Amino acid sequence: HPDDEAVLTGGTMARLAAEGHRVVLVTATAGEAGLVSTELAATEPLGERRRRELDRAATVLGCARVVVLGYADSGMADRPHDVANMFSTVAVEDAARRLAQLLTAEQADVLTIYDPAGGYGHPDHIQVHRVGQRAAELAGTLVLLEATVDRRALQRALRVISWARPSSPELNPSSYNERYSDPSRITHRVDVSGYLLQKRGAMQAHLSQSTADDGTRTLGWFLRLPQPLFRLAFGREWFVEHHRTAGQPPLDDILASLRQRR
Repeated sequence: HPDDEAVLTGGTMARLAAEGHRVVLVTATAGEAGLVSTELAATEPLGERRRRELDRAATVLGCARVVVLGYADSGMADRPHDVANMFSTVAVEDAARRLAQLLTAEQADVLTIYDPAGGYGHPDHIQVHRVGQRAAELAGTLVLLEATVDRRALQRALRVISWARPSSPELNPSSYNERYSDPSRITHRVDVSGYLLQKRGAMQAHLSQSTADDGTRTLGWFLRLPQPLFRLAFGREWFVEHHRTAGQPPLDDILASLRQRR
């Protein structure tokens, strides 16, 4: 969905673009089932707004191209959207062929997907893992990376900033015991501290995801963090590379496997 790219991988995307690599951003849906304030919902269809926000975020990050596959947003597991063509229910093989065609056309060397649990369990994120994994097989993409978070590092960060944390189960450290990835699986810990202006700018572009009728959304709260705490929370990004054994310390270069082939 629009805004996931900024939170999980925005710094890495900005870093790669700044280093001269072609970065293509693909979303399965327009995120039209997301929560939004009544005021914003009354102005225009949410999917249209979120597509524009996605384009703005991609520009900030330096993306060369944005592709929205056009599947319907499935909604959260406890709040299913229940419409036709929901991404979480489409045939994996069909969606994978579409993505593989794009990978082939772009001559992509690297594809990023989500971890098997979809990070925090969103049905569409889990489907991204399935579809992306199969698409990489079909296209022969050299490097497949799961964008994830070191759950222990995340829990430490949440404890440190607990004094500023609003009452929200989404930000309770104990709620992440089974979410994202155990550090033993992490192959890459990417330093994106030099690209936090771009990452924060991309997050700010997703205005519709920062407010709701029942108070500030998690993204909005992240954006209110002072710079030192924002750096603590978002200065690193984590990946698990398929067919690579995790080492210590994790790699900082997600293109390491490509460089080793040369």
